Amino acid sequence: MEKIWIITIATGTFIIINFLFYKALNVYYKNEFGKKMWKLGGTKVYFWQGSIFVSIAGITLIMYLLKWLNVVTF
Repeated sequence: MEKIWIITIATGTFIIINFLFYKALNVYYKNEFGKKMWKLGGTKVYFWQGSIFVSIAGITLIMYLLKWLNVVTF
């Protein structure tokens, strides 16, 4: 049962960080690359790749912080 909670916390954190990244930087990326370039698949892949990397880094930091505070154990 404990593993389910860890997975739930990690998934929820990933979704929240990804959403915050999207809200904060979506307009910036669209303005930086322009409407024509944004419609190409490569630019969107670049944006979402960065979003996933930031979310994974955030999850790693938060999960190890929770482990250090003895909130979760894994």
